[in-house]
Amino acid sequence: MSFNVANQVTYLRTSREFPEEIHQLTVEVDKAYVDTANAINVRTVGIFPTTRPLVTGESWYLRGQTKQQTLRQVFTFTTTTAINHNIQVNSISQFTHCWGVYTNGTNWFGLPFATSVAIAGQITFYITSTQIIFVLGAGAPALTSGTIVLEWMSNP
Repeated sequence: MSFNVANQVTYLRTSREFPEEIHQLTVEVDKAYVDTANAINVRTVGIFPTTRPLVTGESWYLRGQTKQQTLRQVFTFTTTTAINHNIQVNSISQFTHCWGVYTNGTNWFGLPFATSVAIAGQITFYITSTQIIFVLGAGAPALTSGTIVLEWMSNP
């Protein structure tokens, strides 16, 4: 295993020797707590809220050592009417992950974050400063319900 990896802090030791002397034990327990907190704080959060954004736990370093966190919010829909997202687009760095799924009541389909140009047989979406806009290609399956997940990077 290479020790020149970016994610060493996310892995905890599976065993630890604790000294019997109380002062040394206190120091070792403090280290164990810091190791645990660091590992937990850098994990990706598996919660997908529809009511307000959630910090995902991802850390991006696109600007050197300045950490940027991402936020996530889920949007549900039953039509292809534009969705107001209420994201302050001028205060974010960029969108990082955008995807979705929908059903026609029988089958499930992927909803790509792709283009503002209609593609035959597909429904895609794009994001404006205020809305999520659906683009329906000729022959696209009828839509009865679905979800879109948006993740974006905070400004440092």
